[in-house]
Amino acid sequence: MRRVLSRRGALLLAAGGLAQLSLPPVAPPPPGGRAVDRQAEVAALLAARARSLPARSGLTGAEAVYRNLVLSPPAGPERQGASVELALRIAGYDEYPVVYPRRIELVRDRGGWRVEREEGAGGPPAPWDLGPVRTAAGARCLVLGLADGPDPAGLVPVGDKAVPAVSAVWGDAWPGRLLLELPATEPQFARLLEADPAGWTGMAAVTVAAPGAPRHTPADRVVINPEAFAKLSDFGRQVVVTHETTHVATRADTRAWTPLWLSEGVADWTAYRDSGRRPQQIAPELARDVAAGKLPAALPADADFTAGADGIAQAYEQSWLACELIARRYGTQRLVAFYRAVGAADGAGEERTHRTDRLLRSELGLGLAEFTGLWRAEVEALKG
Repeated sequence: MRRVLSRRGALLLAAGGLAQLSLPPVAPPPPGGRAVDRQAEVAALLAARARSLPARSGLTGAEAVYRNLVLSPPAGPERQGASVELALRIAGYDEYPVVYPRRIELVRDRGGWRVEREEGAGGPPAPWDLGPVRTAAGARCLVLGLADGPDPAGLVPVGDKAVPAVSAVWGDAWPGRLLLELPATEPQFARLLEADPAGWTGMAAVTVAAPGAPRHTPADRVVINPEAFAKLSDFGRQVVVTHETTHVATRADTRAWTPLWLSEGVADWTAYRDSGRRPQQIAPELARDVAAGKLPAALPADADFTAGADGIAQAYEQSWLACELIARRYGTQRLVAFYRAVGAADGAGEERTHRTDRLLRSELGLGLAEFTGLWRAEVEALKG
């Protein structure tokens, strides 16, 4: 699912949130220079505050900067409000900075200006707004978690295994490293997504574009729902994280016109590839429907993947089966080529169904109606 939200991002900084910093007292400004000097003083304070973030967060290679500072009308000679953007980037994981709008309240005391309060000003919260944090690093992944939540180290081997599994299918054009966020509770998971918690119950993880990332080249990260994730088996956890890692790896090839049955299908197909599981084990809900005589007439629509929708499990399973059909009949590389061809197509001036039909013909040699017929036969075979 995409927000760009893809089902199945936001730096966590280490314990205690953001410390207060102060600068040496500044000499009284000349007449008429107070507003200019105050802007410069606050900017210098925030620059020092940003420089201290990597050391206090424990994230080697992290970079931070406050930008686009706008001072509010002064609340008095010793108090000042401001709006600003906090941009943070972890080298090796974020191609572009994660941007958080912030509101800041400052006070001047004998030591000079200091930050009294900092909070979010729109968009998803910064994870440290939810509480003190801790991190765990692997060879190919970095897990950012809250101090009062699950141990982030438990996710490291899962992430480290997912990355090469995805690269084996999708190549090395993506960075080949994974950033995972692990909030402490399901409500915190929903807050990071700016979503209604009731709609996300049971959703184990989501891939999101980091706030402030360019539209077509987002810095992606995977947000884990700790309560749903904890209920999964070890195999299920690996499937979920590998699924989400596929979304990260394929983001550059995914567009708004990419059908969700294709983007979610290739993610599930990659996650289950070489698992040794039978189709009835991978698609149990769909197999039960088939046994009861309920056969889908068409490939899943995007609305079928809405969080909390009836039949959402079947939508994922149907999508996996469609991509499994392509990979088995034409080969893995043809599946990858078809996916990339869909993303590379011009999104304007052509209805999605017509585009999918045209690209199926050019890449696989059959139209959408014929492909749907072959897929329905695969679905019906599940009752065997």
